[in-house]
Amino acid sequence: FQWSGCSDNIAYGVAFSQSFVDVRERSKGAASNRALMNLHNNEAGRKAILNHMRVECKCHGVSGSCEVKTCWKAMPPFRKVGHVLKEKFDGATEVEQRKVGSSAKVLVPKNSQFKPHTDEDLVYLEPSPDFCDHDLRNGLLGTHGRSCNKTSKAIDGCELMCCGRGFHTEEVDLVERCSCKFHWCCFVKCKQCHRVVEMHTCR
Repeated sequence: FQWSGCSDNIAYGVAFSQSFVDVRERSKGAASNRALMNLHNNEAGRKAILNHMRVECKCHGVSGSCEVKTCWKAMPPFRKVGHVLKEKFDGATEVEQRKVGSSAKVLVPKNSQFKPHTDEDLVYLEPSPDFCDHDLRNGLLGTHGRSCNKTSKAIDGCELMCCGRGFHTEEVDLVERCSCKFHWCCFVKCKQCHRVVEMHTCR
């Protein structure tokens, strides 16, 4: 075993991120609750990468034998970091700013029954708007009239997308290209097929 290769320079990445991303928030002053929230979430994002660093190794030797193995530290794949942050987003804590002691201001859970967040958790100041309802003031189109999947339990399913309002079902005559054939040279000729399908749209 030999520690070799070129490890990702995570220390430089963290330091650069702090000076590049955080500087805008620090310029607003520590008194701003939004600046405190952004600084906290920036750090949580960096920790998501730091805590999921992985060791990668490569074997060297005759016919692929592992007489010598070199290893290095690599950052997690971008998608892995995204999944970690999505989980943290789903469990984020609503916070508010409170004064502690004579001058320090910190973010604490808005609901005192919730456990305090850690440095690795995401926090927010205001709940998300209700995307179910039409609200042009906030740029929300709502889900009325959106097509949905009756059998899906995911976000495209009628139960979730229609926000409990129910949905309309109608039969639609769908015209599709079918029985396509390539003719020499050089064009494709298709027939038109009619298919009756059920369409579901949110009320």
